[in-house]
Amino acid sequence: MKQILVFYCYTEIEDPHLEIKKHYKFLKNLDVKARIYIAYNGINAQMSLSEEDAPIYMDWLKSDPRFSSVMFKKDPCHEHVFPRVTIKFRRQLVALDLMPDLKKRGELVPPEKWKKMLEERDENTILIDVRNDYESEIGHFEGAICSSLKTFREFPQYADKLAREKDPKKTRVMMYCTGGIRCETYSALLREKGFEEVYQLQGGVIHYGHKVGNQYWKGKLFVFDDRLSTPISDQKHELISHCRFCDKKSDTYYNCANMDCNELFLTCPDCAEKRLGCCSEKCTKSKRCRPFVKEERPKPFRKWYHYSDVKEVIDRGKSCSCGD
Repeated sequence: MKQILVFYCYTEIEDPHLEIKKHYKFLKNLDVKARIYIAYNGINAQMSLSEEDAPIYMDWLKSDPRFSSVMFKKDPCHEHVFPRVTIKFRRQLVALDLMPDLKKRGELVPPEKWKKMLEERDENTILIDVRNDYESEIGHFEGAICSSLKTFREFPQYADKLAREKDPKKTRVMMYCTGGIRCETYSALLREKGFEEVYQLQGGVIHYGHKVGNQYWKGKLFVFDDRLSTPISDQKHELISHCRFCDKKSDTYYNCANMDCNELFLTCPDCAEKRLGCCSEKCTKSKRCRPFVKEERPKPFRKWYHYSDVKEVIDRGKSCSCGD
């Protein structure tokens, strides 16, 4: 068994590149796959480790005073959910092209209190899902305003629109995201736009599922790893998303097999097989289609260099009539 760890920490890091080297050096002796971003203002990480190595890493990270307050969100899994260890420098942990004052961020609300706030919500309270549209499509809180954002960088424009449509002085804002990090930045931005009462779900939907279950949550949770989606708890969940092509209910994501597209989309197994993992008929005719393998829970297509024999990939694609 493996352990999935998801965490972030806003803290001053004087030399992010040195921190990257330290992480690579420590992780090289562990059974781990990861995607980690390190910036001058903190760290954001998702990883899978063996059950034995997970506590070793957590203890090592928390031994550094800068990261002693980290809250790890943990989930069991049967295999690694990342292809390799990737640790990158980022100028910002959340890419907005601007940096709100995080001292102005919203009030952190623990899951139990969040549930109570959902139950007592009035007409002056709005619940906003600040994730991208493909994330909320597969699952969201009941009654949430789901944005049409395609990327993180679009949130400032969304905040401007919200300030025009709602009175910032009278509107109470409840916001949530996957693990909490986006709300740290987004809530500060809303406060700068004049919203006085802004509340953010502590630890995001992941933490809510661990503590409360799926009460008031519909569907599944989109995650940025090989699983692509997962229930937020062991409780029975409602399927709310649909196949792009036939409208059959489906919670299966694909990133288009066409290397030059790579669009993320929902489809049912039958339509995925018919289109060989592509998002459109046009993409099935690409000469750079990665080979489609029918699986119950498909993993994302990898980058081109992961397929060792490019000629074999192209030939396999042609045999499936996607390389014409």
